[in-house]
Amino acid sequence: MSTMVFLNLPVADLPRSMRFFETLGWTFNPQFTDDTAACLVISDTIYAMLLTHEKFRQFTDKAIADSRTTVEVMTCLSAESREKVDALVDTAVKAGAAEPRPASDYGFMYYRAFDDLDGHTWEIMWMDPAHVQTAPAEAGAAA
Repeated sequence: MSTMVFLNLPVADLPRSMRFFETLGWTFNPQFTDDTAACLVISDTIYAMLLTHEKFRQFTDKAIADSRTTVEVMTCLSAESREKVDALVDTAVKAGAAEPRPASDYGFMYYRAFDDLDGHTWEIMWMDPAHVQTAPAEAGAAA
């Protein structure tokens, strides 16, 4: 079984955030979505739980970071191509996101970022598969 990733993100306006992410082509799992939380399906193994601030506070005693002025995490997702990177970020910006910096192009890797409606930073990147090397554990197993 593959490891699943669940990001937990506080959002100020849950319905607005849901509409934003639906604009990007992602969906929500209704089984884990209600008035306080929404389960954003990014892939078969990656999900983001969008939680109202009240709901988020049930899981921590720490203050919720103001993601418009403080970086709590930068979530990086891969895309199938440079064109898919551009399409997703362009769509996010048209839907109200901010692009915090220009695209970075290293030849073998290309990425752009957007800050969502709550200021959470999402990096979208493409990496040339020819430049991805076999991981050390896989290399040892192949010998």
